[in-house]
Amino acid sequence: MTDPRLDQLAGSARNRGLKLVRSRVRTPGKRSFGKVGLTDQSDKPVFGLDGKEPTATPDEVELYLRNLGAQDWGASLDIAVPARKRKPGATKPKQAAANDAEPRPRFQPKPEPEPEPEPAPPPKPILRAAKPSDAEVIVELIKFLGHEIDEKSVRRNLATLAKAGEAPLVATLDKKVVGLCGIHRMVTVHRPAPVGRINTLVVAKDAQDLGIGRLLVEAAEQFLKKAGCQLVEVTSNDRRTAAHAFYRHLGYERTSIRFFKKL
Repeated sequence: MTDPRLDQLAGSARNRGLKLVRSRVRTPGKRSFGKVGLTDQSDKPVFGLDGKEPTATPDEVELYLRNLGAQDWGASLDIAVPARKRKPGATKPKQAAANDAEPRPRFQPKPEPEPEPEPAPPPKPILRAAKPSDAEVIVELIKFLGHEIDEKSVRRNLATLAKAGEAPLVATLDKKVVGLCGIHRMVTVHRPAPVGRINTLVVAKDAQDLGIGRLLVEAAEQFLKKAGCQLVEVTSNDRRTAAHAFYRHLGYERTSIRFFKKL
């Protein structure tokens, strides 16, 4: 039994000087079952053939023949067609090549990736004199150094130091106290000028490596210099080797050993 659609395709192929080749396989599921192809009048493969075996679907052949119908393909397929008369001096128009290549897609530039948002700059530390309202946080900073003291004692000491003009310096990030530097000016009999001392320096663990310790030391040095000091001492526990390296990095030298005795 013949397939009316294949008969129609065969007729369309003949109208274009081609022949429709049908698969001889009659078992559904086989590789070339229902496949078709096209040859020219000399049985030369034109479309949808692998050797002599059809590989195209009827839809693909129909689309190919439809495209052929839109142009004059006779010359490019070596089909015998009447020669057209040309006027003297007229150039022969170029014929489009017969093939089944798909048209090239238009170039579409890749969209530029959106720039990643710049991270917000870290907050800048602010230095100021300690206030009684800082006592609770200062207690925690002092404990971090290994000293036990209560909030009431810290408030009392802050008040005394403020009256003496030696209120400790604190560093804040987003209004939160994260660093403390204690300063003291003293007159000694063996020095021609007052001696400045940094007796406490501590930075909260979550605010370290931000340069806050250096800022506090530099601010303390400026304060003591304005107070007439020509020398600044630093006291640091023997076990705090990292602190020792920090002070040496800032230009401090070890010159003595400190002793103390509880009374």
